[in-house]
Amino acid sequence: MSSRGAGRQRKTEYGDEVVTDSLPLAEIEANGLWVIVTSSEAGPRLHLLRGGRTLLDITLGVTVSGRAVTNGSRFIRSSRCSVPGAMHLRSGKTTSARAYHHEELTVTFHDSDDLEWSIIVRVADDGIAVRYAIPDLQGVGTLDMEATTLSLEGFERGWLLDYQTWYETPRFGRKIADIRSGEYGFPILLRGESGDHVLVTEAGIDGRYSGAHAKIDEGSRALTFRQADASTEIARGPITPWRVFIVGEIADVVESTFVDELAPEQHGSIDDASWVRPGRAAWSWWSDFYSGAQLEQQKHFVDVAAQLGWEHLLIDCGWEETWVPEIVSYASQFGIQVHLWTVWHDIDGPEKLARLALWRSWGVAGIKVDFMESESKDRYRWYDTILQETARLEMMVNFHGSVIPRGWARTWPQVIGYEAIRGSEYYVFYNDTPLTAAHNVIQPFTRNIVGGMDYTPVAFTAPGRTTSDGHELALSIAFECGITHFADSVDAYLARPAAARFLAELAPSWDETVLLGGSPDTEAIVARRSGDRWFVGAIATGPARVINVPLDRLGAGPFEVWTVGDAQDDNGRGLVENRTTASESFAVPVSHDGGFVAVLAPLGAGLFRAAAVEPTATPVVEDPIVELGSDGRVVIEAPAAHVVRVAPRWTATALATGRWEVRAPNDLPPGGLGIVTLEAEGTRGVAAVSHIRVVRPLEGTVAMSSLPMVAFRNESGPVERNMSNGGGNPQDGQRMSVGGSEFAAGLGMSAPGEARFYLGGHAVRLTGAVGVDDETPGTGATVFVEADGATLLQLEVQAGGAAVEFDLDVAGRGFLTLRSDPGSEQAAHIDWVDPTLFTSHP
Repeated sequence: MSSRGAGRQRKTEYGDEVVTDSLPLAEIEANGLWVIVTSSEAGPRLHLLRGGRTLLDITLGVTVSGRAVTNGSRFIRSSRCSVPGAMHLRSGKTTSARAYHHEELTVTFHDSDDLEWSIIVRVADDGIAVRYAIPDLQGVGTLDMEATTLSLEGFERGWLLDYQTWYETPRFGRKIADIRSGEYGFPILLRGESGDHVLVTEAGIDGRYSGAHAKIDEGSRALTFRQADASTEIARGPITPWRVFIVGEIADVVESTFVDELAPEQHGSIDDASWVRPGRAAWSWWSDFYSGAQLEQQKHFVDVAAQLGWEHLLIDCGWEETWVPEIVSYASQFGIQVHLWTVWHDIDGPEKLARLALWRSWGVAGIKVDFMESESKDRYRWYDTILQETARLEMMVNFHGSVIPRGWARTWPQVIGYEAIRGSEYYVFYNDTPLTAAHNVIQPFTRNIVGGMDYTPVAFTAPGRTTSDGHELALSIAFECGITHFADSVDAYLARPAAARFLAELAPSWDETVLLGGSPDTEAIVARRSGDRWFVGAIATGPARVINVPLDRLGAGPFEVWTVGDAQDDNGRGLVENRTTASESFAVPVSHDGGFVAVLAPLGAGLFRAAAVEPTATPVVEDPIVELGSDGRVVIEAPAAHVVRVAPRWTATALATGRWEVRAPNDLPPGGLGIVTLEAEGTRGVAAVSHIRVVRPLEGTVAMSSLPMVAFRNESGPVERNMSNGGGNPQDGQRMSVGGSEFAAGLGMSAPGEARFYLGGHAVRLTGAVGVDDETPGTGATVFVEADGATLLQLEVQAGGAAVEFDLDVAGRGFLTLRSDPGSEQAAHIDWVDPTLFTSHP
């Protein structure tokens, strides 16, 4: 592309500005911003002016199917249109209905082979976005490279992070002159020499594209967008997501919703998203790594969550489908919904994807899916599938090990969080390098601007922590996520009454978000409104000081103010409360790397409104286990249920009021079971849930390792099938080995532990062997086989000894339990070697 002019000068309401060595092709003035697209020797360029100053100088262009379309391109036309819109998000920095108005400029070219291509520019109140399109591409092509390059001349400081596909490197601030050449992740915040701020990121992505990151060249002082895939297949229409530049004062940038505005509207498959429920979650993994396998521990977290009025429970790795229905039912009494952790490849592909429908049939409300760790187009297609399926099933989804938000919470409101942040889990994995206050303070000005951030805040008991208690508590407001998962044990919160009281008052979602003060290098003072109350969170980095909070942006006062901040006599350990009234401002002292929270309410309106949740009854189930008939059917009584859920390939047909015919799939094996979920009216808009297990009767010879358990408990992780116990995580055992002999089949248990099975009176004999696995030398245990309350076998077993065989009469027994009690301080891992049931005497 060649230049046909030396430049021009134009007088506008924004001031005099000269654009040199380029020819203006098209321009648009809207919302206080002036965009000019010009031609130059390097290709098209975009200039953004605000208030008489040039904020952005961007070189444009793409390489498609092996050729740079800018080479020899000629300008054809430009057009302009208005793009009004409205949003009413279920979660985010504002859940209030709001309208917006964009102006759109399309500049169209023909390349040397007459391929038509376009630059599309959106202009909003607080920024611009650019994308490329090829409206007449025949068949498919490839996007091979993108030339979109922002000049860093005129910027003096940036806040960024080293690029990693899951965005968990520390964020840092640096002078532009000191930023080395390399790859960096979005969003990136830049500050101009005149004080203007620009946030650079990406929006409007789906499975048609790969993700992009920034490549910075220190020599040319330029930032270029680089797609993850070396080459991406494209079709006609848009060929890139939006390249987003949010501009303005720092408060304008922090409060912007431009990324969501650029995303497609709520997907047409979702008629009503009221089932998406933002809120607060109890989460045991951070404080107790193996607790995901412990039902009683999960019940304890539910109990305290109900006491504090929280809405959710997340069960991380180690959960076992045996008791998930039970915890769902238990939590439902209090209007608490249960979410399950999973790995992305465990729900990849049609067969594995059916697990989502299975979990939903138990009453599970959502998933935390982990370890995607890719920006490839192929992975974005996987995201598309998960988004569509979770929407169909009405399941919320929290993406971990993930990409950054790019507007999905608007299109798919069930997306209630992303990780893409170096958060509290790094205390667990890397406790020798604690998270810094400086890293935390940058987040409200960068990462959290673009969407929900599952940092998992408020880690009081973090090892090596350098932040104050007030700082930790304030993260619950300063950081926003659709569901905020609190890192610490619920007992750590109860041990700090002021913190517990505040976390009970904390609102589940926000009507409005306002930045009251701060900068990425010093402090962040964030206010979020719920109804008539404001919640303020202040996090600071650096020396102890007094932070002043201006109230002029919060509406008419005076306010009653309750603060919880740093104890000043103990290096920020401990919390102090204060009550006051304020109209214009209030001040709070903070410790080194300190912080505080505040709740503000109009005088007389009442600061404290939290109340514990009283349990409601779940549907009465007369028989929690029923057997299928020979035709694979059974009729269940469910008079209180208004919804009956069954697993995929099962059916439930209403016969009459309170009676349902349940039918199993034909290939359900003997001893196999399905869960029938009964839902009745509950509390806080959450169904009260009970379950019935429907079992195909035993027949023939059955390996117990193939049978579903009806209950279990285990010292370390789940009871493993056909492997030793190993430890706390699922599938972390190895081949069973007792007394030096290896075995392929059986059950791996950690004492104390037990596994309970349903026999229904159909088995007559149990054979097998039992011993201590060689992976726990020097240990011992007492093992039991029990049936219907009677002890059929009791043995002392020691590590190093051979497996002890048994042959037991179980005729007529309804339930069978394999149990182990510890015989030493260290937990023994017990191998039940090849336990086998016979339904007739051999």
